[in-house]
Amino acid sequence: MIEWKQMTMQEAENKMEVLREIFDVVRLLKGSDLQAAGMESKLAGRENLCQCYAFWNKDKRCENCISLKALEEKKQTSKIEFLDSDMYQVFARYLEIDSEPYVMEMLKKLDENTLTDEEGYEKLTEKLTVYSEKLYRDVLTGAYNRRYFEEKVKNMSLNAGVAVIDLDDFKLFNDTYGHDGGDLVLTTVVNVIRHYIRRTDILVRYGGDEFLLILPGIEKEVFSQKLRMIQEKIHATHIPGFNRRKLSVSIGGAMFTHGRLEEAITKADRLMYMAKGHKNIVVTRWEQKQNTDKMEKRNLPQLLVVDDSEMNREILKEILGKEYRILEACDGEEALKMLEQYGPEISLVLLDIIMPKMDGFEVLAYMNRDKWIEDIPVIMISSEGSESYIRRAYELGASDYISRPFDAKVVYQRVINMIKLYAKQRRLIHLVTDQIYEKEKNNRMMTGILSQIVEFRNGESGLHVLHINILTQLLLEKLMRKSENYDLSWSQQHMIATASALHDIGKIGIDEKILNKPGKLTKEEFEAMKQHTIIGARMLDSLEMYHDEEMMKYAYEICRWHHERYDGKGYPDGLKGEEIPISAQVVSLADVYDAMISQRSYKESMIPFDVLEKFKKGEFPGLDERLVDLFVKNMVENYRDVKVQMSDGRIGVVRYIPPNDLNHPIINCNHDVSQTDDKWYCVCIANQTGK
Repeated sequence: MIEWKQMTMQEAENKMEVLREIFDVVRLLKGSDLQAAGMESKLAGRENLCQCYAFWNKDKRCENCISLKALEEKKQTSKIEFLDSDMYQVFARYLEIDSEPYVMEMLKKLDENTLTDEEGYEKLTEKLTVYSEKLYRDVLTGAYNRRYFEEKVKNMSLNAGVAVIDLDDFKLFNDTYGHDGGDLVLTTVVNVIRHYIRRTDILVRYGGDEFLLILPGIEKEVFSQKLRMIQEKIHATHIPGFNRRKLSVSIGGAMFTHGRLEEAITKADRLMYMAKGHKNIVVTRWEQKQNTDKMEKRNLPQLLVVDDSEMNREILKEILGKEYRILEACDGEEALKMLEQYGPEISLVLLDIIMPKMDGFEVLAYMNRDKWIEDIPVIMISSEGSESYIRRAYELGASDYISRPFDAKVVYQRVINMIKLYAKQRRLIHLVTDQIYEKEKNNRMMTGILSQIVEFRNGESGLHVLHINILTQLLLEKLMRKSENYDLSWSQQHMIATASALHDIGKIGIDEKILNKPGKLTKEEFEAMKQHTIIGARMLDSLEMYHDEEMMKYAYEICRWHHERYDGKGYPDGLKGEEIPISAQVVSLADVYDAMISQRSYKESMIPFDVLEKFKKGEFPGLDERLVDLFVKNMVENYRDVKVQMSDGRIGVVRYIPPNDLNHPIINCNHDVSQTDDKWYCVCIANQTGK
């Protein structure tokens, strides 16, 4: 064991020789020189100042100089220091040599073997990785944050493509559907972008709805193609729960080769605002003329021509091609794919009747079922001129019928008239929408405040109400698409989701001691708790001025019957099967699911995937099996690519949920989910962190 005491210089040199057998570097620093190094600004020009920091390739003293600290405190200190990519452990020991103060520095180079054992090394690496993730990652999207840009990216010197990506109409979506809906849009867009970039590319959440994308070492042409692909893929992606809403982004791109990176970002930002004027387009500096022509072309209305005859399609293109952008489909099935892809971007459909695979009447039937016919006018063009064909076309929602052979000028004028008519209708709808928007927003706000009061008394967070709202919307939309037993308009679905916030309003009349009791309720207490359904229904029923409002009808159904069971064993009225209104059934299912995955005063939260597995196994007999099956499939679909926190604290992304083993999802524990060499884990989930 080495003894430390006052010593002579010869003794110090002998000790250093011994220490060099253990440490890679051992050196002696004079105390007076260390103190002078701390006063460099005052002693500028003086020769022989201590420059111990030169060893670390630094041009000034370390801010946390442990040798100076050891000198001042007359003790031993240590730290970890880096020289390029090598890591050293540094010890600094105070001692007196020939009655003069000195500090002896001992440096040991560390590697994977000397640092710790394999398990410890993995733990240290994981801890440092988690710290870096928390420091530099955006909590919601998992993209890098503005701090990462300022500290790690801003001063980079590299050849790269630089793009600024802005979400179109994000504020409107956020205001209309709330912050949960807005968060869902942001995470959806980031997941798409990540899927089409490399591990070395940098995606930064630069502002609220604005992202910075840096692609090092990429050629102009490839960069342009990459940006267009990202723009197209985002536009083709459906937002979970909002399938009728189309995403779009405006992108500006510039190349960075020299100078300051911020200059390239400024150029890309200006180009993004140029794209923003037209929406859903990419503008790059080197293709500006081409982009301008494309934007002018994009301003033209878009028509879908559906006909199995190529000649007929060419004739219509010749008539209409100068004034309109033309999409073509050779049969009904291809037409439906076009409608799925472009949606309301299509201004009008010109539809033949007699076609292989799927005829024009079947296309009209699908457009009716999916409500496209409400937004997109259809003109039938056919050589079938019989009265029965024409009548059937109009019954299925066609706006006009043109028989072949036709006059080109007549076709041209009738297309113009129909597009103008629908354009005027859309403007009127927008005017009405703007007028009622503030009213709806205020109604939602007041409903939210009221439900929050109930949740507060119940000792729960207001998130329960938000979760019920979202789950109800998701399930109703899926139900309308998959079942013909119910016919609820979008407006009715929205009213039910809004009314769901009042499902437990009757709890305002229940004793807080019962509401917040940590243990199981007694029989008497449970009977008292059951009264909240009747209390809530009576409260709503007492509002006589609103008795005729459809929203009040749904709110009453939900309040009174959301604890009824499909087998007739629920309360308060013992309704059975389809006697229970669909509004109450859906909210009941959403309420059960959210209650199971949430912590309560009387229970711990469950893992979402365990709850879905229980649903699938039929462990909740009071729910309609068909509704449960639809709910489980929908949740499995919506949990894909969702960010989750696992029981060991790591953050991962759900990539696959085995249909026969729902409570063992496959989780990708690497943030860059586009890679194929990541580690995959099948683990339990502690709690969901994404939307």
